[in-house]
Amino acid sequence: MLMGLLAAAVGYLLGSFPTGYLVGLAKGVDVRRYGSGATGGTNVQRTLGWGPAVVTGIGDIGKGILASYIGYRLGGNAGYALGGFGAIVGHSWPVWLKFRGGKSVGTGAGTLMLQHPLALLAALVFGFGVIVPTRYVGLGSLVGAIVLGGSIWLSGAPLEHKLLALGAVLVVYVRHWDNILRMLAGTENKFGQTAKPRNENPA
Repeated sequence: MLMGLLAAAVGYLLGSFPTGYLVGLAKGVDVRRYGSGATGGTNVQRTLGWGPAVVTGIGDIGKGILASYIGYRLGGNAGYALGGFGAIVGHSWPVWLKFRGGKSVGTGAGTLMLQHPLALLAALVFGFGVIVPTRYVGLGSLVGAIVLGGSIWLSGAPLEHKLLALGAVLVVYVRHWDNILRMLAGTENKFGQTAKPRNENPA
């Protein structure tokens, strides 16, 4: 129990590392003031371009991998799930940014990458298969999340891994709720559009 709680705490702190925010600051830009206001790779790409977005993506995926690996070393499958979920929650609601972060697609993928690479590959194929014709990154993320979670649930994975996958899917959907509403209204930004300044002050 103690190791599981430690894994969750370590995972949350790792997930809270504000990769996209720091990448933006290095360019003199607070990415939370643009586009969706999220600190993940998609909003960084729309705000600053591909180079900063790639750095952000690597960092976000990496902290998911590290959190789940440390969790597994601390507490086996239960530690893996708790550490990974802690990272997902930390990325979306980071303590350092007043609990306003990214949407946990990259970090969620990172937590499941080492243990379930084939499921992740299937999610990428289906996700990009949706993004290419529709140009909706959010829709591709939602479809990819379902494929990833569903693949793990239909596999012989340990229950703890399945619960982590379920938690990841739920967080991704909660964080994309505004995107879902905009897609239904036909006002969602499409891939390739530049992020516009927000009126809201995140500080």
